[in-house]
Formats: sequence, structure tokens, C-alpha cells
Amino acid sequence: MNERLVIIPTYNEKENIQAILEHVIGLKGGFDVLVVDDGSPDGTAGMVKASMAEAPGRIHLLERSGKLGLGTAYIAGFKWAIARGYQYIFEMDADFSHDPNDLIRLHAACADGGADMSVGSRYVKGGEVKDWSWDRVMLSYCASLYVRMILWLGVRDTTAGFVCYRRHVLEALPLDEVKFVGYAFQIEMKYRVRLAGFRIAEVPITFVDRLKGKSKMNSGIFKEAILGVLQMRARIPRP
Repeated sequence: MNERLVIIPTYNEKENIQAILEHVIGLKGGFDVLVVDDGSPDGTAGMVKASMAEAPGRIHLLERSGKLGLGTAYIAGFKWAIARGYQYIFEMDADFSHDPNDLIRLHAACADGGADMSVGSRYVKGGEVKDWSWDRVMLSYCASLYVRMILWLGVRDTTAGFVCYRRHVLEALPLDEVKFVGYAFQIEMKYRVRLAGFRIAEVPITFVDRLKGKSKMNSGIFKEAILGVLQMRARIPRP
């Protein structure tokens, strides 16, 4: 077992899953993968099992009965990782929007740079977004600006989902109290990490729109994020 685990939540990712798994486990230094699949009807889980047979002990699968949400998938993955002793635990999308090679830099920010949590950021110097329409870029940037104004996070890419946690951070957080399941989940985790006094570092990345499969974005996700920020400010106690 390696000390690094990449958690990849999936729902209908058959076009991408085997390629992303092959890329991640081929990285230098050793990264294991846990796929949390929410009952994908397209056979994603079966493809993961085929990859598991080719890389025993490196790829793992947690199957759930239905589409239960991104946040609950990651919480389940965090608990799985902690129970098995992983020291660095990552969040990453399955669709190559996140470059697997950047996992090495996210790890270095924590292992060598002293961060407790590192965030792959589109909105710091050196970061960028490719293949998005201008209105989608503005919506995402303004959403992050709105979150910073309300929560004073000190993180520019507040909705980023490409993240590395050191184990002790997740052990310290009340994971069962995390409420949100969409983009607001990513915001809430950063907010809780910041309130707990841990150091967050942002690592510039290039975010590329998916080439295969269907986006899971919808208006409800943005609504949850906008309203959720106000709820977080009122609900989560500050030290």
C-alpha cells in the first residue's frame, strides 16, 4: 500500500475511467486510487473492476446504491482512507479536467511545502481555464469572489475540487457534520479547514473542460453554493 490515495467519484464515466486510472497509478512515487461509484447505469463499476484485476492492490472500488451526491461520495472515501492508514488523501475528477500529473505538485505542497491542505487553483498566478465559454468563466470566478467576500477564506479558487489533504486534517474535522453535497461541499470543506487553523496552499493548475462524457453541472448546484455560503456563515461556529 502506498501512503497516497486519490479518491475519484463517478457516475456514468465509462468513456474516461480506465484511462484516468491507468494514468494515476502510472505516476512516479506511487498513488493508489479509490473509485466511489454511485450505481452508474453505463457500467462504470464493471470497468473499474477490470482495471483492478490488472493492478491488484492499487485500485479500489466503493459501490453505492444510487446517485447520492459528490459530497457524500468524498466523505465515504475519506473515512475509507483514514481506516486504512493513508497519509495523503486527494480529490480528483474522473474526466481529465484535472491533469493527473498535477497530483505530484499537490502532494509536494503538503509533504515538502508545509501545507495541511493544497488546492489546485485556476485563479492564482499561473493558473488558467481552457475550453470554457467566457460567461462560464465569469460565473465561476464571480462565484469564488462572492464566497471570499462572505467567508473570508483566503483562498482564491473556493469551489476547486482538485485537492490534497494531510491525514490529520480529515481526522480533526467533524465529517459527519458536513452538510452540502454539490459545489458547496468544496466550499464547506475549505471553510472548516480554515476555521480549524490549518494552512491551505494554492497550486496553479490548468483546468480543461471534459472531452468525453456528460457534465454533471446544473442550476441546482450553483443555487446550493450561493445560498449555502450564507448558511455556513450562520451555522458553523467560529473558534
